[in-house]
Amino acid sequence: LNAAPGRAPRQRVRFLPAPAPGGGGAVELVAARVPVLADHPLVRGPRFRKLKIGAGHRLDVKSSGVFVLGIGHGNKLLTDLYNCHLTKVYTVGGLFGKATDDFSDTGNLIEKTTFDHITREKLERILAVIQGTNQKALLMYSNIDMKTQEAYELAVKGLIRPMGKSPPIITAVRCLQFALPEFQLEIHCLHETQQYLRKMVHEIGLELKSSAVCTQVRRIRDGVFTVDDALPRTQWNLQSIQEAIRNCQLKVEAELEKTL
Repeated sequence: LNAAPGRAPRQRVRFLPAPAPGGGGAVELVAARVPVLADHPLVRGPRFRKLKIGAGHRLDVKSSGVFVLGIGHGNKLLTDLYNCHLTKVYTVGGLFGKATDDFSDTGNLIEKTTFDHITREKLERILAVIQGTNQKALLMYSNIDMKTQEAYELAVKGLIRPMGKSPPIITAVRCLQFALPEFQLEIHCLHETQQYLRKMVHEIGLELKSSAVCTQVRRIRDGVFTVDDALPRTQWNLQSIQEAIRNCQLKVEAELEKTL
């Protein structure tokens, strides 16, 4: 930002001495426009000395994916988006056959189990039970009378969600890949933490009479922001950030208008 071209310095009118037209060493005052020295870069110093940046829904050190930041006025928009309680989407990798103390594949090994009896159909039955249980919790925490016209209209728009604090809620879950001992899930959720998702993989292993650890947690969508909107580390520069803000501005305004 400081390397970008700055605005022109302000001008002020000053009366400066100048030789009189008649000569003879006479001097007169002439009005002239001169730059204000207080605006000179050597006097003013760097235009930006600090920049307010806020973090959206956080990611822990073992996770990757979409991580939203707010710059300047964007910090208020981050708060507004947080109050929308939008769904986040993750791809979560799992590995059957072992359990660790922190539910991840890098934790301390606790036990090893067999997994040959597990099939994709059995896994999908467990996922269906999880989704059904969480759907009931979603309706309970949304505080909406499901027999009203309001509930119908919100359901059509996909806006039924808890509008306050609630436990983690899984709104949808499906199996993307299954090749024993590995599997991959797509999880749509609210108010979760990445550790909660790892524990969910562990509990799925227990339900299938085995054990499982989480090998990957990657957030692919956070509300209106997707992986396509995210900037890889090689594009962390002013031009790319400005372009990303412009591209996301309309999406953010539309979502806030629809939800709030």
